Amino acid sequence: MAESKHRGRVLVAMSGGVDSSVAAALLQEQGYDVYGATMRLWASETADERAGGCCSLASVEDARRVAHRLGIPFYVLNFRDAFRTQIVEQFIAEYKAGRTPNPCIACNRHMKFDLFLQKALALGLDYIATGHYARRVCDDSGRCWIEKAADEHKDQTYALYNIKPEQLAHILFPLGDLRKDEVREVARRYHLPTAEKEESQEICFIPDNDYRRWLSDEVGLPSQPGNIVNRAGQVLGQHTGIYNFTIGQRRGLGIVYEEPLYVIAIRPEQNEVVVGTRDEVWSYSLLADDVNLLYWPCTDSDPPLAAKIRYSAAEVPCEIELLPDRQMRVFFQQPVRAATPGQAVVVYAGRKVVGGGTIQRIIE
Repeated sequence: MAESKHRGRVLVAMSGGVDSSVAAALLQEQGYDVYGATMRLWASETADERAGGCCSLASVEDARRVAHRLGIPFYVLNFRDAFRTQIVEQFIAEYKAGRTPNPCIACNRHMKFDLFLQKALALGLDYIATGHYARRVCDDSGRCWIEKAADEHKDQTYALYNIKPEQLAHILFPLGDLRKDEVREVARRYHLPTAEKEESQEICFIPDNDYRRWLSDEVGLPSQPGNIVNRAGQVLGQHTGIYNFTIGQRRGLGIVYEEPLYVIAIRPEQNEVVVGTRDEVWSYSLLADDVNLLYWPCTDSDPPLAAKIRYSAAEVPCEIELLPDRQMRVFFQQPVRAATPGQAVVVYAGRKVVGGGTIQRIIE
């Protein structure tokens, strides 16, 4: 590629949606040499392959049309094998183990900010960029971290905690200062074909978002009946497979009881689903592993720590204790509801992302 005289060369991960389309347009406007690329991650044999999901052929064509409109080079990168191994097979393994995985966080970690970044650097580019709502901030010393987006309703930093500090020097988030309505206005100004495109919410390899059906019908995960028990070990009912349950679940238990019951634990070794009362769904502490720290240690001027245990959850003031082997304990000042093994706990200092990890278990 020719030597740039501009701010740098950037490969934009274009999913075929309005956010990544506008990310490319804004970077071009700001003086970067922009290249677009779509990752082919999953191929379906069904009609959904032609629908509008983020992994579909239609989305690839939408991204190509945007690149043509902006006059930028466009590539399609085949990451299907890596996606199947690192995302899909791990998703299946987690459910078999009684955990509830977050494939979007895993995809960000392994596909976008690992393989995609490696590809960009190998091509001689300086940066990658995505359409995530987040801010990258760097100080005079060159230290970089991630902060929440201006639009906190769209903020996606919960799913970005796995980025390594050294990777941040090569990552741009052009939408961090914009609201969603402003992003669409930019798309209209550039006459981008994705300006009015609806957002895709489903898991890309499960278009109907019914993971239970997918695990049973398409993966062939066998139904293994077992007991539903309370903490004392009393059998209250039967289940048809632990992957049909997640922590905090109330519906679908098939149990008549004197008060509402909720799933509070899953024991894969015993093939048991443990239920409890409303009070037993709450906890004050948890253990997380596979911890990644983006901003640590904090300074005296930083706000106190707070953490959230799912994307839509409120932050709760907390303290953390770092342990060997990339583990940490999180102690909450107020109880949190349904902390779920396999999901992420993400720690903040005000707007800064301190880091996070995968919830391993509740500490009682």
